[in-house]
Parts: sequence; structure tokens; C-alpha cells
Amino acid sequence: MTFTSPFKSLEWQNDRLRILDQTFLPEREVYADLDSAGQVWEAIKKLRVRGAPAIGIAGAYGLYLGIRELTNLNGFDSFYRECKRISDYLNSSRPTAVNLSWALQRMMDVIYAKKDQSIDELKQLALQTAKTIHDEDRRLCKSIGEHGLEIVPDRARILTHCNTGGLATGEFGTAFSVILHAFHAGKLEHVWVDETRPLLQGARLTTWELQQAEIPFTLNIDSAAGFLMQTGKVDLVITGADRITANGDAANKIGTYTLAVLAKEHDIPFYIAAPYSTIDLKLENGESIEIELRDEDEVTHFGNKRTAPKKVEVYNPAFDVTPGRLISGIITEKGIVHPDYSKSLRTLFQD
Repeated sequence: MTFTSPFKSLEWQNDRLRILDQTFLPEREVYADLDSAGQVWEAIKKLRVRGAPAIGIAGAYGLYLGIRELTNLNGFDSFYRECKRISDYLNSSRPTAVNLSWALQRMMDVIYAKKDQSIDELKQLALQTAKTIHDEDRRLCKSIGEHGLEIVPDRARILTHCNTGGLATGEFGTAFSVILHAFHAGKLEHVWVDETRPLLQGARLTTWELQQAEIPFTLNIDSAAGFLMQTGKVDLVITGADRITANGDAANKIGTYTLAVLAKEHDIPFYIAAPYSTIDLKLENGESIEIELRDEDEVTHFGNKRTAPKKVEVYNPAFDVTPGRLISGIITEKGIVHPDYSKSLRTLFQD
């Protein structure tokens, strides 16, 4: 099945990283050129680029941008210390998505493995590694969509949460890739799109991508998901993930756990779609995942208008953790993983 995305969320162009700034969507398509590690850090922190795989790709390019101007270094050790400093800085932009730390560590490992090369050669190696991570993600996401066809029934009505498409990845997406492939295979009837409060990634971004792909969908408020299930309008729930631990616990956009509980109550399959870079076998369970807390203004304001009293106390976690016992399967580029995740994930992904 061959098709391409009508847009590119990230692109290496003219020796800089070009991103489709997602904070302007859906009103305008605005592209921004990033040519420093600081600009990449800000773009990740401010959600100009978002989605776990896309964050990892951006971080890899950001590390190269940070080291390419380094001069007056006293050998490899001095260079490597600077690489580590810039890597740690970029990793601080968003702590929950493991793809960012994974991509940065991969860059650091490649640099260290070739430490006998010149500094200029190491810089070019870093750029090539970032490009490899980017290209690899495109292939992985396509494979995720192809494997996901297996669990999609005919005339499927799929509910999804947040944004998991090409905007969040190198291309195609994760959960969105399954939806996209199901549509092109003639198996998809309709998509229900959670608006995804408080930043409306579903309303702003997923609907935009579905329109681009001409896939039939309806936007719903998050709290309508249970009613949609209760009234028989959902056959399948598929979301992405930002980190999956060794036992199958999955951190994803806040509200995902609620969907999993509702799906369990209504006997509806609940799947996670994610590449291997999202799977963190070093963490045994979801209790160890650091959950990012975001700015109060995201909750107290809608657009630029205040919707809550001043000085109100706000709790604004960006993610929640869905226990593996609530997940029917994890769709990966190597196939679909089923419980017992403590065994199946390690069997498939441990080196």
C-alpha cells in the first residue's frame, strides 16, 4: 500500500531544521527554521513541535545544531563533555516522552563509538545519525499502520485521543497510521476525535490531518467518549504513547487512562500504537514515569480569555498512565504485542 503525507512536520533543509509550527494550526500553516539548540529546546517546550517520535527527531537535530559551532576544544574529552551538556539541556525540555532521551542517547553513543575520528568528522556523523533517526521513524510508522490492519474490523468506527499523525512523527503517525492504512484498505467507516483538553490537540491537529487525508470523522468533547461507547458507536479505541514500561504500562496524553477504563467497562478493545523508541525496558512499571506538570494558564484560560477566577489552584498534568492490564495490545513496527507484556515486550525488543 503506497501513499505519502501531504505535508512534512519536520525537514532538514538548508543546514537547519524546518518545522511546521503546530501552535498556529489549524488557522495557518506556518513554518519555522531552527538553527540552534536553544531554538529547538524552545520549540519542544512550547509545543511548536510535539508528539513523542517528532520530539526525538527534533532533539537529535538539535544536538547537532548545538555542537556544530563548537571551537577551541582540547580533544575528544572536551568535545564530549560539551555534547553531554547540550544533550542534557535538550532533554530537560519535556521529561515524559522517552523518545527524546532515547534519540539523544543514541547520538551520544554514536559519537563516543567513533571517538578516534576528528571533531569535524564527529560533527558530520552526528548530523547523519539525526537524519537516520528521522528516516527510520518514517519506515517504522508505515510498518505500524500495516501491522495495525490486523485488529481493525470491517466498517470500523475508531475513537482516538490527542494527535498521533504525521504532525507527531516523521510521517504517517502511530495510531493515526493504523487509521490511515485502514481507510486506504476500505476497512474504516468513521473516526471519533476527542478534542483533548486543555490544549485541544485533537480538535486543532487530528481533525486537520483527517481533513488532509479526506477521512470521515466527527469531533467530540472528551467527556462524551463514554456516552459514545455506551450507545454502541465505537468499535475500537487506538491511541499513541509517550513511554511504555517493561510491564506494558503506558504514559500518554492526559485522558487516555479514562478511555481505557471506559473501554474495559463496555468490552471495547483498547490498543496503543508506538515504535520501539517509545518502549523503555529500563523502567519496570508506570509508577516510575516522571509526569510533566504544565502551566496553570492552559487551564485557567481559553484562548486569551480567563475562564477561572484569579489565584485559583490548578492541577495540570500533561500525561496519565494506563496500566498494561487495560491494554488489549501494543501495535509496533514488529507486529502486535499482547499480554503478558513483561515477557512479550522483552522477547521482541530486548537486544
